[in-house]
Amino acid sequence: MRDIEPALHTAPQRDPRDPAGRSAWAWLGLATAGLLASCAAPAPPPALPAPPLAVVPAPPPPAVSTLPAPDLISQAGSPLEYRKDGARHIYQRNSTRIYKGQLPPLMHAVGVLQVEVDGRGNVRNVNWMRAPSHVPDVMREIERTVRDAAPFPAPVRMGGVTYTDIWLWDKSGNFQLDTLTEGQRSK
Repeated sequence: MRDIEPALHTAPQRDPRDPAGRSAWAWLGLATAGLLASCAAPAPPPALPAPPLAVVPAPPPPAVSTLPAPDLISQAGSPLEYRKDGARHIYQRNSTRIYKGQLPPLMHAVGVLQVEVDGRGNVRNVNWMRAPSHVPDVMREIERTVRDAAPFPAPVRMGGVTYTDIWLWDKSGNFQLDTLTEGQRSK
């Protein structure tokens, strides 16, 4: 026991290979610190200064329309008012196909058609509200008649309009529109 006691009170021996005099624990601590430093995320690169704001020139003013003014103009302020202008226009374009006088008691076809007209009088769309589907050839003929009548009077006060009219079709191929009809015979 005597041999152990002096060893406890003596200073640790220096390793002759270690010029700085570090112990094994010190070396282990340095190695661990180096390892941890190598695993750490790299520092973010320094922020670049923001680029100067680009000066965007103001857009040029809208070009003045080079389209000529529509030939036909409607001053109607509602679809109901425009319906009369549309019917008159179809009658003018199809004067030889308009049934003269009162229609017979039985019609070959009756259809309700919506017509969408843009601000220049072009037909944008036709939509059947009540189609005479039992006579598809009449449906096609009515749609063709409407499209061939374009351009319609331009609805300048409304900028565009969707109006509805009732087509009364006789078996002769002639027709009247409900807006301008001369009525129907009872017998």
